[in-house]
Amino acid sequence: MKALRFALGRGFDLAEETLARVFPPEWNPLLNLGALGFFFYWIITVSGIYIYIFFDTGVTNAYDSIEYMTHEQWYLAGVMRSFHRYASDALVVVMMTHLVREFSRDRYRGVRWFSWVTGVPIMVMVFVAGISGYWLVWDQLAQYVAIVSTEWLDLLPIFGEPIARNFMSPDALESRFFTLMIFMHIAIPLIALAILWIHLQRVTKPRINPPRGLAVSVFVSLIVLSLVYPAVSQPPADLAVVPGTVGLDWFYLPLFPLLQALPANVTWGSALCLLVIMVAMPWLPPLKRARTAEVNLANCNGCSRCHNDCPYNAISMVARSDGTAFEREPVVDPDHCVSCGLCAGSCPTSMPFRRMSKLAPGIDMPDRTISSLRDRVENEARRLTGTDRIMVFGCDHGPALSSAASASVGVVPLTCVGQLPPAFIDYVLSRDLADGVMLTGCRENSCNARFGIDWTKERIAGTRDPHLRARVARERVRTTWAGATGGKQLRDALEVLAADLRDMPPTHRPGMKHRLASAAESAVAAEAADA
Repeated sequence: MKALRFALGRGFDLAEETLARVFPPEWNPLLNLGALGFFFYWIITVSGIYIYIFFDTGVTNAYDSIEYMTHEQWYLAGVMRSFHRYASDALVVVMMTHLVREFSRDRYRGVRWFSWVTGVPIMVMVFVAGISGYWLVWDQLAQYVAIVSTEWLDLLPIFGEPIARNFMSPDALESRFFTLMIFMHIAIPLIALAILWIHLQRVTKPRINPPRGLAVSVFVSLIVLSLVYPAVSQPPADLAVVPGTVGLDWFYLPLFPLLQALPANVTWGSALCLLVIMVAMPWLPPLKRARTAEVNLANCNGCSRCHNDCPYNAISMVARSDGTAFEREPVVDPDHCVSCGLCAGSCPTSMPFRRMSKLAPGIDMPDRTISSLRDRVENEARRLTGTDRIMVFGCDHGPALSSAASASVGVVPLTCVGQLPPAFIDYVLSRDLADGVMLTGCRENSCNARFGIDWTKERIAGTRDPHLRARVARERVRTTWAGATGGKQLRDALEVLAADLRDMPPTHRPGMKHRLASAAESAVAAEAADA
């Protein structure tokens, strides 16, 4: 399973890197799969309502009404039919791609099991809704789909009478059948939408709308496709004749030939096994979780920044329990926390300048504490030489930092780049531990912790607390959001920064021992300035 995830992950990395050369980061289709899925859903809904105005139920009327839309009123109703069809196919594509991508990123185990498990019935309902739509056209493809589907369903002992007998002869099929299909075709997507709302409950600020430019581009592309290659019906269904050859929609109907060719116990057994495996995948095997965030009330003033910055609704603010004058305190829900560390990066007490007392912020990650982060920074600084020393902070899902380390480049790994408090950048530069700072991580708009890159950019820009002090020379701070395959991009960015640093005015450089010793002497003044 791990090898499969790795192979798929590398494939997505390369695909995202390729698309990044064509699209700006915020427009990259692979980084907007969920939002595109919502977009296609609304297109399907609006176009479906319009088509329903022209649709006429009945054994012969259904096909005739579709033909009228397609040929006589092609300029609007016919385009809407094609629009509806291609948006439905696109929904299947982005839904399945989203599922495989989340699997490849290992974002389906641990506390993320909830989103995965609730996504399974949504996937099933999308296919059921699409298949029911094919029945409504009532051409030869619809006849084939109806016969195969009902014969397969009749293999279960849940119906009083075989439903496939409705398609044995022209006289057996009644017009109310199409009324039932219309009801199913409308009701199932509504149920799926309700489950989708549940699916997003553990996600803070879910992205349900694609960027406007991407949305307009996709919309226009679907319209052009609908005009150039309109969807048309196959010959009308005739229950007195068995269809010989039909053209399948391989987005929705790839398994129908297998339902015909294989024994019933094989197809039903395989379907049930696949469904069970899909639901059980978050525990095959279970994720070995890092310890979740821990609150230290002695250093917490209840500012709620950790609550505001958490991507997964894992932190709630409750009434203070330690009798201090502060009103609230954060409480971490271990069933929601993914141990990304964004909360520690948001805490105003995550100050590396602190020397008079233990560096224990109000909220911290026990496996990668802010104190250990400072120790790693200082250890890396001790070994740096040269006139263009750079400290690189990078997340576990970005470029491999080991390939960038050298005598003049120190590397500090993070769970997520958003785990880094902005004060660390100030600490490195003001204490002359390095001449420049490089931040790197996931590809832009593709943060594994959702908001790590966004919060980091806002903190540096001074629009989000805690923000980087104005005294920090921004020209000495660079970012490169390169993703796991961006090792060369990171090395190239480091070479550019090193060259720029050589052209900058030199900074005062006391010896390393003096720099680290003087940090303790100036701690009181620094903490006073921070306050």
